[in-house]
Amino acid sequence: MRYITPRKAATGLGSSRSGTAHHWHLTVSSYAMVILTPLFLIAVGQAIGLPQEGVVAHFGRPVPGIITALFVIVGMIHFIKGTRIMLDDYVHGEANKLAVIAATHLWVAAMTASLLASPWT
Repeated sequence: MRYITPRKAATGLGSSRSGTAHHWHLTVSSYAMVILTPLFLIAVGQAIGLPQEGVVAHFGRPVPGIITALFVIVGMIHFIKGTRIMLDDYVHGEANKLAVIAATHLWVAAMTASLLASPWT
């Protein structure tokens, strides 16, 4: 068993060399979600009660469309990274690799499908 020096602990280069980076990415994406969630709820709230053509026109405008796209992209990336950390903690061996690949493909497909369903496409 190797000893991690205080310098390695401070620079985030522990045994896996990526724990600090994962934590940093999740922290940044969670702060982005704190900002994007109320904006997304406002954009969706303005579309409630509109007919289908009105909803398509509403989300076809730049501001609600960009807010929705950013919400989906950042939310799915945050979810993919969180799922990866959970799988790394609880699934081991070859099953871990397969689970990470399957989960990543599933959530990328969900993100792609939701973005392709936008009125801009």
